[in-house]
Amino acid sequence: MPEKTRIRPPIIELAVTRAKEFVRESEALFWVFGFPLILALALGFAFREKPPDRVPVAVVAGPNAAQRLAALQKSPVLLPSIMSEQDARDALRRGKVSLLIEGADTVVFRFDATRPDAQSARREADDALQTAAGRRDVVVTREERVHEQGARYIDFLIPGLLGMNLMGTGMWSMGFTIANARMKKLLKRLIATPMRKTDFLMAQFLSRLIWLLIEVTVLVIFGWLVFGVRVNGSIALLAVLCIIGGFSFSGIGLLTASRARTIEAVSGLMNLIMMPMWLCSGVFFSYERFPDSVKPIIRLLPLTLLNDALRAVINDAAGLTQIASKLALLAVWGFVTFMIGLKVFRWQ
Repeated sequence: MPEKTRIRPPIIELAVTRAKEFVRESEALFWVFGFPLILALALGFAFREKPPDRVPVAVVAGPNAAQRLAALQKSPVLLPSIMSEQDARDALRRGKVSLLIEGADTVVFRFDATRPDAQSARREADDALQTAAGRRDVVVTREERVHEQGARYIDFLIPGLLGMNLMGTGMWSMGFTIANARMKKLLKRLIATPMRKTDFLMAQFLSRLIWLLIEVTVLVIFGWLVFGVRVNGSIALLAVLCIIGGFSFSGIGLLTASRARTIEAVSGLMNLIMMPMWLCSGVFFSYERFPDSVKPIIRLLPLTLLNDALRAVINDAAGLTQIASKLALLAVWGFVTFMIGLKVFRWQ
């Protein structure tokens, strides 16, 4: 008699199958592992510890232009040049210079007050011109540059890239796979198999979980070796945080793809959901720059919750109690969207 074949549960078979499919997709491997490393490398070196770029300033040609130019050239912050009035105004309008200095006896500063570099250029130019005119500083000051970990831009950037990667791959791996299988009529065929809808959808997340810890480990080690970004908190807590964050975005991806019939439709929905979080959730710059009226909403976005928790663990060595509320909200995001997606999911 032939030996009895042991049949594994459908959820395990589906998870293993999806994991094998992922390995065979070279494009997916690049976007999960290669792209975040390239982005971190490019931005890390772009904002490495080096003097800031000098701010371009235009001095309108006139009787006092040469003296003003000489005074401004002593500033380590400004990059002044003499231009005609029309050229200077055109350069200011097109963003080629941040500050325009004109006037005969009275110095007139012309600039866009909404540009941060314009405000700093105006103060620096005023200080340089006043000093050249004979003003003396009555208070002695000095500078102390900050270099410790957690205060550098790269320390802010790496957790943000990690959160962005968890969002992107979590949503795309779930949404794209389901929409693609629906287009190819694979979901319709799976109805005839001894498998529940829950098994199929949970298998998508489990297969994602297999690679989630690997991609997080690669990015964290890369940040440590190349830029000295250490994980000051618990590695175990970081792993739990990444798993819950991955589950949260997988649930959103499932909900997005539960009814989408084409790749174009799910792509549009994904971009519609992710774009506000790319801009507002503190990936590349702090969301504290936004108006106070919208900050409560921004803080409830799943990517904001994840990024804040990642930075707390990596840079500030935060413990479980300090990020418990963020973990709970991320879990709620994942559970609610997964249950709604499961409810409205359509096979064909």
